[in-house]
Amino acid sequence: MILDIYKDSLEYSAKDLKTLLVLGVTYFLSFLLLPMFLIYGYSYRVTKISVEGMINGNDPLPAFDNIIDMFVDGIKVVLVYLIYLIVPFIVFILFAAVSTSIGGYGESALMAIGSVVTVVLILFAYVMSMFGVAHMASNGDSLSKAFDYKEIIEIIKSVGVTRSLGAYIGLTIICAAIYAVVFLLILFVFGFFGIFTGTLGFDMAAGGIFVAGFFIAYFLMLFIVGPYTMIMQSRVSGLLYNLN
Repeated sequence: MILDIYKDSLEYSAKDLKTLLVLGVTYFLSFLLLPMFLIYGYSYRVTKISVEGMINGNDPLPAFDNIIDMFVDGIKVVLVYLIYLIVPFIVFILFAAVSTSIGGYGESALMAIGSVVTVVLILFAYVMSMFGVAHMASNGDSLSKAFDYKEIIEIIKSVGVTRSLGAYIGLTIICAAIYAVVFLLILFVFGFFGIFTGTLGFDMAAGGIFVAGFFIAYFLMLFIVGPYTMIMQSRVSGLLYNLN
């Protein structure tokens, strides 16, 4: 079932190149901060369509319109993520403060324990926040539903704790692999031409080809791969929620 969700999400995310490019431009402008909320707002629309849809269905990609509504949805999604991350952050600060006061070997040991505990809590917060956003989308966009811990935990139990954790860990690995493969493939192609040009004695041209490869890889990641993996993650989140 999880593999079916991955397959659906990989295909769904590639439905419309134009939408990917529009999101890519928004990613590019996210250093202005405000466009960042549009990105999260769009990801929320994908989750909402997925929560209301089905695996291997004919769900369309949401339109990039009604900017104000999308912006508000983005703010709500960011709030959900930030609030869920508060606990791991506080725990890490507490471990750091206590370990610093102890000093010596005890400091290193306590910080190691604190780091492990923090990573576990971040993973838990990640899963809870993703289900929380999907639960919000499934309940009339009610922000309070994203923090209805009792209902969300019951949904995660219904889907399966191991299945949920495995699905999101697998999703992270797939997204990282997509980035790595695309980046390395571009560098390989441009590196090959760079080496070939260098063997012909055109050293400056070879250097230019290497630089061009890095720039093209960067912009491809920004304008295509980034939006693609964002849509994929939101799609997986919505479809996984539907398994409860």
